[in-house]
Amino acid sequence: MPKTALVIMARYPELGKTKTRLARTLGEEATLEIYQAFLKDLAQRFAVPEYALNWAYFPPYADFASYCTTLVPEEARHMRTIPQQGGDLGERLRYVFEWTRDQGFQQTIVMSSDSPHIERDVVDKAIQALERTDMVLGPAEDGGYYLLGLHEPYDVFSGIPMSTNVVAEMTIAAARRYGLSYQLLETLQDVDEVADLVQLTRLLESEPSLAPATAACLERLKSRVLPCKNLCAHACPSRRDAREAMPTQRTGN
Repeated sequence: MPKTALVIMARYPELGKTKTRLARTLGEEATLEIYQAFLKDLAQRFAVPEYALNWAYFPPYADFASYCTTLVPEEARHMRTIPQQGGDLGERLRYVFEWTRDQGFQQTIVMSSDSPHIERDVVDKAIQALERTDMVLGPAEDGGYYLLGLHEPYDVFSGIPMSTNVVAEMTIAAARRYGLSYQLLETLQDVDEVADLVQLTRLLESEPSLAPATAACLERLKSRVLPCKNLCAHACPSRRDAREAMPTQRTGN
């Protein structure tokens, strides 16, 4: 049994219920196609024997296990699925860390499904970091995080307003209150807004291998996606502020 559990937080892809902020601009069908491509890229990259890949899915009544087999049928045996449990995202995250501990894993890395271009090297660095720190965090450009790794299900979730630009900062503050050591990974982009998708589109135009399924999907949808560029030529100020406020030094107990 691998020492580290890798968990991807995902929503079952349903028309009208997936990435609703994107859907308001791009339309529900295009947004659903894009998110399904995100999931396919992540499955193709991490559903391999080297990782103990688990999908923590929402809503809990969805048949995500069957859906997973369509992403990479030949690697389905390397994936497990668990329903998310809890009233809000913070509770659901903590539940995942408790579940993996109860399954016998010594440490757990949880990732968002909003960054299809996350490379294996990033996850490998997180695994290595947990050999010497209590927590590893991958800050996202919007002030949240795309990755969180813990040895134990420490409560670094309570009282934190999820899906805001202070999530990573407040998570680090919670770790400090508990006297936890931590390490930050490189800041990466996740995709919540149209501006994020435009940025990802530009990245994949130059490096499609980072997320092949997403790159192909965006190419097919180009006539609907690219006109949004004029709406979001600049990053919003709150995202720049979040990046500037983020602690960059590694710290110990």
